[in-house]
Amino acid sequence: MIRLGPAGSGGLGNTKGLEEVKKLGLNAMEVEFTYGVRMPIAEAKKIGVLAKTLDIALSVHAPYYINLASFDKEKVGASKKRIIDSSERAHYLGAKYIVFHAGFYQEREKEEIFKIIKKEIIDVQKTIKKNNWKVNLAPETTGKKTQFGDLDEVLRLHKETGCEFCVDFAHLLARDGNISYDKVFDKLKGIKYVHAHFSGIEFTEKGEKRHQKTRKNDIIPLVKFILKRKTDITIINESPDPIRDSLETKKIINSLRKL
Repeated sequence: MIRLGPAGSGGLGNTKGLEEVKKLGLNAMEVEFTYGVRMPIAEAKKIGVLAKTLDIALSVHAPYYINLASFDKEKVGASKKRIIDSSERAHYLGAKYIVFHAGFYQEREKEEIFKIIKKEIIDVQKTIKKNNWKVNLAPETTGKKTQFGDLDEVLRLHKETGCEFCVDFAHLLARDGNISYDKVFDKLKGIKYVHAHFSGIEFTEKGEKRHQKTRKNDIIPLVKFILKRKTDITIINESPDPIRDSLETKKIINSLRKL
């Protein structure tokens, strides 16, 4: 199954955003806690009931201010709290995935950073388990070379901690300057369900600069591989116009399925 939907509500608010997503025939939405987790639990419950009624799969993007590998232990603690707060709201939203950017290398060895982030993720998982929240952490592939989170790293976290992950295909393109869908999907072989992001993206030799509108020629190669590999996937669009671009992606998928 392929689920499609926007990152955020396109400025409509979560309730109207869900209604618009449903009206357009989309079936996923990512709730954005970009600058902080301020949603009351009562509101999360209400939105979760509506999403379930409309058969829209919710996920959550934790705040951007997260660095589990910071030199500053207070910043690590604050980062973990943001993930935990996001996890709590996600539980009441009925959202399975908690997407976040895990950290930065900060000129340290990649293996050292991996071990630090792995340790902190396991610690957060203990809190999730203790509270019986039905959610999964999903560290995301990142778009800058200074950030932890190439595809191999997030897949290794998945294997060693049992966490889920988010494949941001646009970030992979920006990070490496190119993308081989053959190699990416070979690495994803055996994964039952993939939570993913996509959009157009502007990048330099240092990696991601900004998200852009999703052009038809950007999405078609990815869609072809998804259909070829019969991948069960959710694609959250992160362009400046995520609802419209998700709808255009749906049209492309329907068109290619008829070929």
